[in-house]
Amino acid sequence: MIKVGIVGGTGYTGVELLRLLVLHPQVELTAVTSRAEAGTAVADLYPNLRGYLDLKFSEPTLDTLKQCDVVFFATPNGTAMLQAPELLAAGVRVIDLAADFRIKDLAVWEHWYDMKHACPDLVNEAVYGLPEVNRAEIAKARLVANPGCYPTAVQLGLLPLLEAGLIDPTRLIADAKSGVSGAGRKAAVGTLMGEAGESFKAYNVGGHRHLPEICQGLNLASDTPVNLTFVPHLLPMIRGIHATLYAPLSSDTDVESLQAVFQKRYADEAFVDVLPFGSHPETRSVRGGNMCQIALHKPQQGNMLVVLSVIDNLVKGAAGQAVQNMNIMFGLPENIGLQIVGLLP
Repeated sequence: MIKVGIVGGTGYTGVELLRLLVLHPQVELTAVTSRAEAGTAVADLYPNLRGYLDLKFSEPTLDTLKQCDVVFFATPNGTAMLQAPELLAAGVRVIDLAADFRIKDLAVWEHWYDMKHACPDLVNEAVYGLPEVNRAEIAKARLVANPGCYPTAVQLGLLPLLEAGLIDPTRLIADAKSGVSGAGRKAAVGTLMGEAGESFKAYNVGGHRHLPEICQGLNLASDTPVNLTFVPHLLPMIRGIHATLYAPLSSDTDVESLQAVFQKRYADEAFVDVLPFGSHPETRSVRGGNMCQIALHKPQQGNMLVVLSVIDNLVKGAAGQAVQNMNIMFGLPENIGLQIVGLLP
């Protein structure tokens, strides 16, 4: 059994990790930490876990976490980098669901996250945890940087086209929408349902911190530096991301060939579902599951390809992908603990 610790178990990604891991047949949850809730039964805060988990929140002490085989950090940016070095030195593997180790260029990271990195020597070692790209590296990793939710949806939608050289990488647009849970569980007026409900808005149009992460991943698949316009939006719903991606084709490629590129690229991927050409994937179809559904469109048979990519931001965009990475790191079947059907209606 894999002994698992979760740092930051009270947030949305933390409880989503718990929901997935309590039913994982190869996992023993040994520590769930929270400074604010230390001593409180986890199931008292999250009654959906009653009967599944008999643990209390504990202080995030390194002595406790060093008893684990792997520790997930479901914490704000800047937390994992303070504790990861000592855990790694003790032989504990680390999966960070925040952004501490995602961006390789430290100057870029420090600009977007407005803090000094505490362990820059580990940034190069960290493996970016997008299994559909880095599976072999993840299998050998001590430290995995779990991708962000927007970057997961956008990269999975555009990577096959860049790898095949089918689109102009200098004129890409990602028009992405997320439910309010993407902002986390912290109290904030803008994400109260009374504020976000019955409304729809763009935000951070001038620059979102997920942009450099997305471009870093896309650039690895492109011979030409990627120029991406990324605009996020807030939807009046709890879960889900819908990314509408606009990619100018570099040549007149027929729809059958475009569809074949995606089907071949993701044929062996358990958590990417390429729908028939012209389909319209919905966020509710992947709600609660670790699946990314993708569909292609070529409006008016023109030169612009539109890719629709949907995920659950808390699962494939966070906790589910983290469990997927853990499975790879420990040599387990990739889908173990993640065989979840999306919730309809």
